[in-house]
Amino acid sequence: MPDPLRLGIAGLGTVGAGVVGIALRHAELLAARAGRPIAVTAVSARDRTRDRGLDLSAFAWEDDPVALARRPDVDVFVELMGGEGGAALAATEAALAAGKDVVTANKAMLAHHGQRLAEAAEARGAVIRFEAAVAGGIPVVKVLTEGLAGNVITRVMGVMNGTCNYILTRMEASGLPYAEVFAEADALGYLEADPNLDVGGIDAGHKLSLLAAIAFGTQVSFSEVELEGIGAVTIEDIRQAADMGFRIKLLGVAQMTGRGLEQRMSPCLVPADSPLGQLQGGTNMVVIEGDSVGQLVLRGAGAGRGPTASAVMADVIDLARGFRVSTFGRPAASLAPARPARATAPAAYYLRMALIDKPGALAKVAAVLGDAGVSIDRMRQYGHAEPTAPVLIVTHKTTRDALDHALVRLPATGVVVGSPVAIRIEVV
Repeated sequence: MPDPLRLGIAGLGTVGAGVVGIALRHAELLAARAGRPIAVTAVSARDRTRDRGLDLSAFAWEDDPVALARRPDVDVFVELMGGEGGAALAATEAALAAGKDVVTANKAMLAHHGQRLAEAAEARGAVIRFEAAVAGGIPVVKVLTEGLAGNVITRVMGVMNGTCNYILTRMEASGLPYAEVFAEADALGYLEADPNLDVGGIDAGHKLSLLAAIAFGTQVSFSEVELEGIGAVTIEDIRQAADMGFRIKLLGVAQMTGRGLEQRMSPCLVPADSPLGQLQGGTNMVVIEGDSVGQLVLRGAGAGRGPTASAVMADVIDLARGFRVSTFGRPAASLAPARPARATAPAAYYLRMALIDKPGALAKVAAVLGDAGVSIDRMRQYGHAEPTAPVLIVTHKTTRDALDHALVRLPATGVVVGSPVAIRIEVV
């Protein structure tokens, strides 16, 4: 019998406990699939006394995850603590310095330090695997690095934060406003300790930047992701989008153009009958387009104990089998610095604004849009109480620059109350 692959697991929260559970429950199955036993030899967490529903007595305990990463009886360091820096980063660096492979679910750490960590891994003959960091149980990293390796990827997009998708679909189903559904999601434990990581699009932006690096052969560039959260989306937007056959999603889009790499995470309208439009609850979906394969749609649980632990163990089994691939699908030294580009491809836009209810108000708005080169496809005015009237406009395809040119001039008309809301309509 070959020697076991020995794991040191740092972090015994929801995911870490799930990984230990899989290792204990499915030991024979894992050994059969990996060609060698997979054994947890040591663990680390902040609270040794916490009841995790697992018997941890057979494993060595380290209070310090860096010490765990350096143990001679650990072959693979499994980092499940989370956080951009701190203990997670220090322990990962220690593991790589010792020549150990790393499996992590930490998208924030990789989004901010991925290039440096990939270079450190390759310098010591180690690899970093991070399937669990993006879209939970969906094997999107494996699809990009392996299944689609023969394709030029033209676009990657998707819904990559289950909490935001839950909030938006719950608003539509219940008719409740954003603030109430946000509080509900918080009470259910769906939100991060810092909710802005979810609703501000940061968590999903981390994931998008990792997928973009793999898809387009660039260094991770999270700082260049255009971020806009869902906090400005109202129940009126959701109802009016549904009226027109659309749903609102926090959608990430990455594509390489002649000007550089576009990366944006923002609310978008998508056709209600499209795969993305039909996505409900906390489910994730990633759409990948390649020059040979066409369009692939990957859908599944984007978070949670089981799905994320499943993705971690898939990476562990690959290492046990001896399968090794560079962190972002190609040698780190060959990854080009990303040249950021703002999205300029024309698209239709949804506009919502409140107008003073007086004759000529709509004509003034239409004139400002027309002067900026933005033409109107559809316009609706909904029931209202004086003195303002809610107005919805859907434009023909236009550039964001042209639209912004119009938006900054609308207040000067004297008929627009407050700031208009503009949401891109994405063709999927």
